[in-house]
Amino acid sequence: MMDAVTVRANRRLFAKLLVIACGMFGFGFALVPFYEKICEVTGIRNVFKPDALPANTQIDTARTVTIEFDSNTHGLAWTFKPVQRSVQIHPGALTTVTYEVRNPLDRPITGQAVPSYGPRAAAQHFKKMECFCFQQQTLAPGEVRRLPVVFVVDPGLPQDLHTITLSYTFFEVAGRGGRADLGRPAGKRS
Repeated sequence: MMDAVTVRANRRLFAKLLVIACGMFGFGFALVPFYEKICEVTGIRNVFKPDALPANTQIDTARTVTIEFDSNTHGLAWTFKPVQRSVQIHPGALTTVTYEVRNPLDRPITGQAVPSYGPRAAAQHFKKMECFCFQQQTLAPGEVRRLPVVFVVDPGLPQDLHTITLSYTFFEVAGRGGRADLGRPAGKRS
């Protein structure tokens, strides 16, 4: 049997371990806003906010650039595609294109789109004013939605770039409707 001194020592040790565990847990939560602030200051993760208009908004009518559109989903049962595969634009001209997304499952799902550009050098000249990628999209069962993208290609785009590919990949947002592969297509209920 343990004596009273050992019991008190064990209780103190347990209390210290509990305080340390709570402190580590709190520190983990405190890192999230710290990480977001670092990303905001360094500009690492700024794909979810609108870009500022380019300084020179003059339209360069002397050249034409082809913008191709691509769409993908990753671990998400949605169908997602651009309404048109490509457009011809003049750098500096405000352009609007549309993507179409459909949730074929029998439950709502929330997704987040992440853009990418090809070639990579074009990314700094591609300015989005409005984009569905700035916020999460929640689609009801069977819902079809048209999502606009409003953009300007900066006239400072290098002269040797004639084609830009804008690609979006939709990912399911964790904790918002479960796994995409667990649902049944809408209309196919048993």
